[in-house]
Amino acid sequence: MSPRHQEALAHLSYGVKEGRGFVLLTGEVGTGKTTVCRYLLEQLPDHVDIALCLNPRLNEVELLANICDEMGIDYPPSVSSGKVLMDALNRHLLEVHRRGRRAVLIIDEAQNLTRAVLEQVRLLTNLETANAKLLQIILIGQPELLDILSRKDMRQLNQRITARYHLENMSSAESRDYIFHRVGIGGLSGDVFGWDAVNEICRLSNGIPRLINSICDRCLLGAYAQGRKKIDKRLVRLAGKEVLGGDGGADGE
Repeated sequence: MSPRHQEALAHLSYGVKEGRGFVLLTGEVGTGKTTVCRYLLEQLPDHVDIALCLNPRLNEVELLANICDEMGIDYPPSVSSGKVLMDALNRHLLEVHRRGRRAVLIIDEAQNLTRAVLEQVRLLTNLETANAKLLQIILIGQPELLDILSRKDMRQLNQRITARYHLENMSSAESRDYIFHRVGIGGLSGDVFGWDAVNEICRLSNGIPRLINSICDRCLLGAYAQGRKKIDKRLVRLAGKEVLGGDGGADGE
């Protein structure tokens, strides 16, 4: 991970450790939010139970059912009452707390949650004992989520966020380090990508890891097809055109 990703991970880890309110991670598409989340999951202690919500296009009852499914909570299969599901979830979380364990809910693509579902998410933080929250919630989403939370009708939820981090695009230096690191991990020599090629990849990708990966992959495939052992700026331009469409940003001389 880049220093930015490490800092984002530190914010998430701190929020989970504190166990209060919400933790928020935002960033543009492809900046590595899922990577940070994966590292977080890998380093959480054994006494933490995780519920993942990867499909945010749910209504309030479906969200509660999703959480119950993730945590292995039994409920009537034909239930349509949010109260029944909330009561079952509360009982389970109280038992989790009694056993000295923790429960964490991670919601990805949270910018797609409706206002009603966001309100339901907020109400989940009301599940608590006299001195502890029973459920820690991590919201992960694109920058649009910040706009949603800044609305006046979302102030109650926004005020409960105790740790937040916005994952910016990598700098040119970080992007170059990232490319050479990935090349090394792949077992290739460091001079496969020329400096002019690396700089062009950084420009075309704008520091977005997912685009860096895609452009480099197309470059390697193109070099293999042409029997070349070194990737230059021209090959990067062709790869950028395939990945990005249009002229691949060819006007950036």
